[in-house]
Amino acid sequence: MKKKMKVIATVEARMASTRLPGKTMMKVIGKPILELVVERLRMAKTVDEVVVATTVNPKDNVIVEFCERKGIPYHRGSEEDVLGRVIEAAKKFKGDIIIQSGADNPFYDPDLVDELVKIYKTGKYDYVCNDMELTYPLGVDAHIMPIETLEEIGKKATTARERDDVPRYIWEHPKEYRIFNLKATRELHRPEFRLTLDYEEDLILTRKIYEALYPKNSKFTTLDVIKFLDAHPELKKINVHCVQRVAPFLP
Repeated sequence: MKKKMKVIATVEARMASTRLPGKTMMKVIGKPILELVVERLRMAKTVDEVVVATTVNPKDNVIVEFCERKGIPYHRGSEEDVLGRVIEAAKKFKGDIIIQSGADNPFYDPDLVDELVKIYKTGKYDYVCNDMELTYPLGVDAHIMPIETLEEIGKKATTARERDDVPRYIWEHPKEYRIFNLKATRELHRPEFRLTLDYEEDLILTRKIYEALYPKNSKFTTLDVIKFLDAHPELKKINVHCVQRVAPFLP
């Protein structure tokens, strides 16, 4: 009988941040951002386990204490070598298929995660994502790869930049891998929307969206967010000037 492939979502989380220190544990609707990220990833039907990959820095003790209190599996590793930390977490919890994610994306879409995992399971690709070309709102993404690919890039990635962004080696060497990039449908094609968390303005917008949508439906969709922002165009202006520094679609 064929062994079931275990799907793990690894959430990179730490308190240090150059632009918005402590953002991981900042509260939205009374919950830390990290809790909301884990909550949304757990909603994906294909995800077997969500694991927080944090660091050995004492500043991140607050993340560990939170995970222990909430019963969230976690691993502590290098602060600088994010790729190495995620590989350790994936192996520790025996993941076969890895969903690489971060604690600064509070709008993960469970349905999108499921769609990308199912595409990966067709067996045609080494890496499946939806942001090599930006068509979805920024921050509504997921990066799927098998543990074998993760370990391979762990051996090939040598620069600090490649070790800091887990899939960067793949982004910069696309010819070495079978890559599938899912493009948004017409109703979800809103790349001008910024739904990630790097600046104070991002936090303000995140709070406004969650306060409006979460109480009615904790599993609100990307389309719900788009409709809400279209109905309140003044909110789009809050973080429109913020500059994204790291992403697959950027040079």
